[in-house]
Amino acid sequence: MVSLRLRTSARTILSESESTKPMAGPQPQAITLSSPQQAILEALLRQSTCPQALSLRAQIVLGAAAGQRNEPLAQALGCSLPTVRKWRRRWAAAEAQLAVVENHPRDLRLLVASVLADAPRSGTPGSFDAEQIVQIVNLACTPPQQVGRPVDAWTPRELADQAVKQGIVSAISARSVGRFLKRGRSATASLSLLAERQNQAG
Repeated sequence: MVSLRLRTSARTILSESESTKPMAGPQPQAITLSSPQQAILEALLRQSTCPQALSLRAQIVLGAAAGQRNEPLAQALGCSLPTVRKWRRRWAAAEAQLAVVENHPRDLRLLVASVLADAPRSGTPGSFDAEQIVQIVNLACTPPQQVGRPVDAWTPRELADQAVKQGIVSAISARSVGRFLKRGRSATASLSLLAERQNQAG
């Protein structure tokens, strides 16, 4: 499956970076990860409920922080070079903000989700603000059992119901939730986002 391949690629990227020889040409924008930031990104990859788009972006950041150049990183993850550049820049631009909430795990997790989320599309009426969208994406990366949901994996309908239950929004359709989670997926990750069953590792 694509999700398994992506997560496997993320694990190999870190080890490959040590043996990658320097290449000619301009160096890509350097980014750094603190231990808490890296822990959050790696935790996202371990969750089978994490949307494919978010998983890909987390792997890009991890690979970039490990020293991978843009082109080999794009090849390893099966995505485009502009995609790698975009999310490298996005993370670099947010490093100061991330440092501010470094010692507040909940705030840091929300900010990481915000950095990796899609910006609202221009020209589309904003029924939901950016904070609500980020909270819904963050909820999708939380195992359903942690919030008392008796299901193995999230579906857009379950997420919509839980978002209302938690007071994130007063009402939202499963279609809208699916749209938030699907934006910006790479062509190679065009699977259903939330159809996988979560592995019960204990």
